Amino acid sequence: GRVQQAQLRYPDRILDVGIQEMNMVTIAAGLAKEGFLPYVQTFGPFLCVRALDQIHNDVAYNDYPVRLIGTHAGLSSGYGPTHNTIIEFGVMNSLPNMTMVAPCDAEQCKKLLRKSLNYPKPIYIRIPRGEEPLVYTADHDYDYEIGKAIVIQEGTDLNFIATGMGVYNCVQAARQLEEKGYSVGVIDMHTIKPLDGELVRKAALETGCIVTSEEHSIIGGLGGAVAEFLSENCPTPLVRHGVNDAFGRSGTANAVLEAYGLTPEVLCDKIREALAKKH
Repeated sequence: GRVQQAQLRYPDRILDVGIQEMNMVTIAAGLAKEGFLPYVQTFGPFLCVRALDQIHNDVAYNDYPVRLIGTHAGLSSGYGPTHNTIIEFGVMNSLPNMTMVAPCDAEQCKKLLRKSLNYPKPIYIRIPRGEEPLVYTADHDYDYEIGKAIVIQEGTDLNFIATGMGVYNCVQAARQLEEKGYSVGVIDMHTIKPLDGELVRKAALETGCIVTSEEHSIIGGLGGAVAEFLSENCPTPLVRHGVNDAFGRSGTANAVLEAYGLTPEVLCDKIREALAKKH
């Protein structure tokens, strides 16, 4: 595969530690201490949960520029609650010095990786299986900065604020709602920490109503971060769309997403709920 090809091409730059996620993070911290820029990758639950002690003590506490990449994020793994990762935002947001990012598609992930080359702090990067549809146009010609959300489209009735796979669902839901006469904005909040509070405030003032969407628990997730910001800075009706306080389940990604209501159709229902709060 590609990993084996890369190992052959750069044998001194790729370290395979096997199924030793905790050691992997500590090794990365040591490399960062010596001036290297390590990128660490494994399945999400084995990174943000199993190796949390090492992430907390070795990486975040020392503020080392380690890039932690958790794959098969959200409900995209078919192996149920042990492999579904729906708590990373809450865990990583609570760590001082940590930046938490969830790109919405493969092309944006490339942009993030390029920007991460010169980013001075540790980053947790959350990506799904890699089979998700692209959100942006074919030329992918848009500016990307860690910590700066992207306005995909503007609206006057309500704003979606979404991250990761939730962005695609919001774009699809917005199209369905526009056919019914609603004007809906969509914001790609790819960086969950630090949250782009300036754009959250602007979205709230423009429409007076917000729906957040994420393939993540609504407890400690993007919705919670937006709610905290709004309650202190700009109180606004808000509805959170995501996984309600529950573990994942086994099944194909599409079946599991539908079971949890992480679809554009359910998002349309959330809009009605949010607009009812607005009025």
